[in-house]
Amino acid sequence: MIYLLVEPFLDIGPLNALRYISIRSAIALITAVLLFVGLYPTFLRGVRRYGAGQVVREDVPEHHQAKTGTPTMGGILICFAIAFTTTLWTRMPSPQVLCALIIVTGYCAIGFADDAAKLRDKRGGGIPGRVRLLLEGGLSAAVLAYAIYQGHLSTVVLVPLAKSLSFDLGWGYVVFGSIVVVGSANAVNLTDGLDGLAIGPTMTTAMTFGLLAWLSGNAIYADFLSIPYIPGNGELAIMCVTVVGAGMGFLWFNTYPATVFMGDTGSLPLGGLLGMLAIFTKNEILLVVVGGIFVIETLSVIIQVVSFKTTGKRVFAMAPIHHHFEHKGWQEPKIIVRFWIISIMLALVGLMSLKVR
Repeated sequence: MIYLLVEPFLDIGPLNALRYISIRSAIALITAVLLFVGLYPTFLRGVRRYGAGQVVREDVPEHHQAKTGTPTMGGILICFAIAFTTTLWTRMPSPQVLCALIIVTGYCAIGFADDAAKLRDKRGGGIPGRVRLLLEGGLSAAVLAYAIYQGHLSTVVLVPLAKSLSFDLGWGYVVFGSIVVVGSANAVNLTDGLDGLAIGPTMTTAMTFGLLAWLSGNAIYADFLSIPYIPGNGELAIMCVTVVGAGMGFLWFNTYPATVFMGDTGSLPLGGLLGMLAIFTKNEILLVVVGGIFVIETLSVIIQVVSFKTTGKRVFAMAPIHHHFEHKGWQEPKIIVRFWIISIMLALVGLMSLKVR
């Protein structure tokens, strides 16, 4: 928005700096942080007024019950900071950014409905899982089908570490892409169980895909790294940075001991956005590595459920796996920081794959 307003005057003095994605990214990060922190007191008053306090499930470590009543739905403020700052500093309209914003907004609404249902029944059940998955899948399929139809999205899936190995799924990509987006959304949702646990890897993953988006949006760098050149992806990089900025603002209040939780209102849109970033940078498979923490958390739940249903035995003391480590005596801050460290290492592995290609 601001870029379009000042575009006729970019040759005038310091305004010329706004031509550069790096400058606008830095400004966007600061804007998102200040926006979150500035609006937080107003948000908190609203949450307390309507009694939107966390409902803690019974199938978690007992000490988590002390977190009951902690303000939740902080994801509303995260998503607003991302959407507003992105619109402010990107060169709109950008097809990639618009599609990503639709997913963020739509998944935020789904998450809000789920959180609201949990608050109403006081049992933490939320809306039925199948209904939620249907809504998530329907929205992602519609957005991806539109992007493909308009020529904004390739249906080719690239295999990391292999320059010439790829698969063109045609319209089948809508199903594949929807699985990526929905899977990513729910993986982040499963990870959101400790103070600051989910937002740390989310920021790391978003920053990684931000770099990949910037590289793929530059013809010279894309050719040098043998990755697809995708015009307009540079603007998507700015959106990735707003995720980091909004995450930093949220983490200021969510760090242990948390005074606010993001809820499904935050975890679902953040995860869905990561899936969209992987899709538009053509790194769908690489998301498994870069977002490895989310994959591990999800696999721990799947393994636990399958094992218990087939053998009657549990592989982990508790699932997702962060609760397993709690059960083993690890303190919450130790689990969080170690998972962050692993996330950073996985992001570096993902980036190293660029040169291996």
